[in-house]
Amino acid sequence: MKNKILITFIFIIALKSSVLAQETTVVVPNDNDSRVITTGIPFLSIASDARAAGLADMGVATSVDAYSQQWNSSKYAFSETQSGVGVSYTPYLSKLVNDIFLGSVTYFNRLDERSAFAASLRYFSLGEIEFVDGPDDTPRQQKPNEFSLDASYALRLSDEFAMSVAMRYLRSDLRIQGVDGDISPANTFGVDISGFYQGEEQAYNDFNGRWRGGFAIQNIGPKFKYDEGGEENFQPTTLRLGGGFDFIFDDYNKIAVTAEVTKLLVPTPPQLGTEYVFEDVNGNGTYEEDEDTLISQTDNVIYAGQSDDVGFLSGIFQSFGDAPGGFSEELKEFTWALGAEYQYQDSFAFRAGYFNEAEEKGARKFLALGAGFKANVVNIDLSYLFSASKVQSPLEGTLRFSLTFNIGEGAYLEY
Repeated sequence: MKNKILITFIFIIALKSSVLAQETTVVVPNDNDSRVITTGIPFLSIASDARAAGLADMGVATSVDAYSQQWNSSKYAFSETQSGVGVSYTPYLSKLVNDIFLGSVTYFNRLDERSAFAASLRYFSLGEIEFVDGPDDTPRQQKPNEFSLDASYALRLSDEFAMSVAMRYLRSDLRIQGVDGDISPANTFGVDISGFYQGEEQAYNDFNGRWRGGFAIQNIGPKFKYDEGGEENFQPTTLRLGGGFDFIFDDYNKIAVTAEVTKLLVPTPPQLGTEYVFEDVNGNGTYEEDEDTLISQTDNVIYAGQSDDVGFLSGIFQSFGDAPGGFSEELKEFTWALGAEYQYQDSFAFRAGYFNEAEEKGARKFLALGAGFKANVVNIDLSYLFSASKVQSPLEGTLRFSLTFNIGEGAYLEY
């Protein structure tokens, strides 16, 4: 009798183990998951000045100008001009509308031999939008907009190197009164940390030269919401690294060549999938709808990568190793740009640059051309963009303008 009970018990355990062995869990990836990293307040990534735009949206390692606040404010510590004011205007989606634009005003002042101060305002207008509830109702006009207000302090730590810290207030008023329940604008703040190196002029065989280098980590700050019930958005926290060399042929002719790479320090969206728990009849580990018995199904589970529901500081560190495709995909999240600027007697400049972004990460590719003119204490800069991608740029065919008013030129001698 005891032997029969033991045999029955062993048979039940074996049968149960056999059934459990047939239960299989697989996650099937979604085919339409986007690999493009998106952030809130994206207008901060648009080049607001024509000089940087003519060099394919770079400025972390170029020589100092009035608009260095957007790219690398530590460059102000090397300004030969006592102070200056820059005003710029960039039409946006100009082929479709005529009232969307990005404007900026920048002021800088070199305080002494080792320090400088700067402040700027950038304003992005989405134009005038009309809303009506019915055919006989009077249209309601709304003007959504975003702006940033910042200030920086640059300190020269040595004859050839300076660092800077900038504080930024951000406000996004995109809610529509009468449509959204909570119409209060989104507010947050950010911090920039940057450094700039400018070497002494050295003599080579046929020309003199000077090395430049710079870095910046921009828009370091907390996540924010556009409305109370909405999801939190990352700021466009960005790492910029660049280097360049000035070919100085004589007192009249100079060519500056610069290269730059950038990366958003924001988590990559994970690749999602559907999790199936089923009795695997064939034992092949693949769910077959007509043959296997489905036990449970869960949508939107992480198939590859890491969760992007993290704080902004964790997101900065996570952004270097969370791409679902591994290291090869991480490399594709870096954009790069090359540019050159020819200057004649500091009175005329011609610029050209190329910008490249991987297809999977946004596919922005464009060629930029620009020119600059100087008349007395006023600099006039222009730039034009040619798209080289299948994805049309909202700035394609756009002519951008910048004006700089120099105050106290030659107050400091750097070269």
